[in-house]
Amino acid sequence: MLDEKYIANRIQELCAKKDMSMYALSQKTNISQSSLSNLTKRGSIPTFHTLNRICEGLGITLAQFFADNEERPDLSLEQQHVLETWESLSDNEKRAVETYIRGIKLK
Repeated sequence: MLDEKYIANRIQELCAKKDMSMYALSQKTNISQSSLSNLTKRGSIPTFHTLNRICEGLGITLAQFFADNEERPDLSLEQQHVLETWESLSDNEKRAVETYIRGIKLK
């Protein structure tokens, strides 16, 4: 069962895993640092829209946010492997991969 601090703890856990500061998350989500601080320090409950923006900033889905043990619901093992590799890339490396894939699709 989820407690009132689950969302705050999960945001902090995922930021730490991705080596992302609250400032960086704020920049990626366009959510003020003070709002993120209220969520993580005071345990405020975000709206669906805010939580969705946080998930987008972290590069995950809402289902992944609430999944146990880093599960990725509805993905094959092959898809999970690709996403694990993707998550280990820097932003510049991700842009390079996207450019490469677009080039392949044009052929």
